[in-house]
Amino acid sequence: MHNTLKFTALSLGLMCAANALAATDLTVISFGGANKAAQVKAFYAPWEAKGDGKIIAGEYNGEMAKIKAMVDTKSISWDLVEVESPELSRGCDEDMFEPLDPALFGNPEQYVKGAIQSCGAGFFVWSTVLAYNADKLKTAPTSWADFWDTKTFPGKRGLRKGAKYTLEFALMADGVAPKDVYTVLASKDGQNRAFKKLDELKPSIQWWEAGAQPPQYLASGDVVMSSAYNGRIAAVQKESNLKIVWNGGIYDFDAWAIPKGLSKEKADAAKKFMQFTLQPEQQSVYSQNIAYGPANKAAMSLLPPAVTANMPTAAENLKDQVQIDVSFWADNGEQLEQRFNAWAAK
Repeated sequence: MHNTLKFTALSLGLMCAANALAATDLTVISFGGANKAAQVKAFYAPWEAKGDGKIIAGEYNGEMAKIKAMVDTKSISWDLVEVESPELSRGCDEDMFEPLDPALFGNPEQYVKGAIQSCGAGFFVWSTVLAYNADKLKTAPTSWADFWDTKTFPGKRGLRKGAKYTLEFALMADGVAPKDVYTVLASKDGQNRAFKKLDELKPSIQWWEAGAQPPQYLASGDVVMSSAYNGRIAAVQKESNLKIVWNGGIYDFDAWAIPKGLSKEKADAAKKFMQFTLQPEQQSVYSQNIAYGPANKAAMSLLPPAVTANMPTAAENLKDQVQIDVSFWADNGEQLEQRFNAWAAK
């Protein structure tokens, strides 16, 4: 009997050890802040509760040099990293991230277009949109053409001090459909057209550089309309009368990527965690904690209607937006930013 108990205890001990081995701890790096807090609730805590291993949560500012150094020296201490689309594109091109089989994530149709990439998976969507202060305007603007119309809507306008987004919005104001904006902007004539349109508005522009500025400018009445990040406007809508126009918005993803050269055991666990974060349930919890849209479209039906109304991915909000063309900006960004800076300084 004593021996049997000893044997049973030993068996249980071995089983527990085997289970502990099966669970792999992961170091997951995000951009921190309210975004990280939402990730803890939606992804990290439920993953740990399932017994799949601990999440060691870190933060960074998006500096690719750190990831490159890890990959080059084959000393990888980060298992999964949150990246924005331009960095994902660059990281894929420069062989810094593990290639992913799209089949891992099931039917691509269940995700917002552009979410699943060759070496990353977008897990939330954010948009740069037209925002306005409804207390300062008698009539609501509905488009970038209205944004440019200073007769009907007198007052200053806020625009991001940079070529990206600003040139696209100028072309939309000049009558280019959102879906055609990058085709037009790819030509010299299209670029000239965008700058010519910006000339019209220049005396009325107040530039912004940080995402926190547009809601401040709008609330104080410094500007009557501004381009803005949707999450920044949503965050202050309870205590202000700031509104969003989704028509002509430009959406983008933040994505997960695995640094190249990670051990197979860690990479497999990281892929399982990515799959988990893209489940509709996890996605809906994330979006209830921050005003970013779920990448998995099925999550939308799990959200309260009051929440979906503020989501970039609501069908009504998404239909007249365009996804940022990352490869266009990778190829043309430097030249256009230089031209923009010279134009803005005049």
